[in-house]
Amino acid sequence: MRVVAGELRGRRLLTPPGNDTRPTTDKVRQAVFNALDSAGLIEDAVVVDLFSGSGAMGIEALSRGARTCTFVERDRLAVETIRANLAALGLVGRARVVVGDAAKIGSQLGPVDLVIADPPYLFEAWETLLDSVSAATVVAESDREIPAPPGWEVARSRRYGRTVITWLHRASSESNG
Repeated sequence: MRVVAGELRGRRLLTPPGNDTRPTTDKVRQAVFNALDSAGLIEDAVVVDLFSGSGAMGIEALSRGARTCTFVERDRLAVETIRANLAALGLVGRARVVVGDAAKIGSQLGPVDLVIADPPYLFEAWETLLDSVSAATVVAESDREIPAPPGWEVARSRRYGRTVITWLHRASSESNG
């Protein structure tokens, strides 16, 4: 697995050993980040990568100009992999690794511009997760489109094989009545 674009394009990334993580494919990462770039959501952004796994999504954001990224992961081997990737790429100064439950930690992270969430496919607690984050935009990876809970709107959804990327935006006050 490699960084797809930006200042670190082509650099190799380690992946956690075992079958507990499901790395996002290069094709999906490229599509997601090309769209984020086009929308102006990456440059100088404060990003959170929830359920980080190898850290590939957050590292891609940093490579493309995000100011900082907080990686949230609870698996010990994945955390070690994220830290190794950040060190190898010289990103330690722009990153923070938080060991914890990504579904519940969002409210402790402070204001952020963009949240990338890639939980296990069987994850169901989307409403809890979305309620806990301060970002206006969440890019969610799953095996199905994520329904928008109250206060959120699905901006777009796209399938890439078994993977579905759903962009959610906080609903404007006019939409909430």
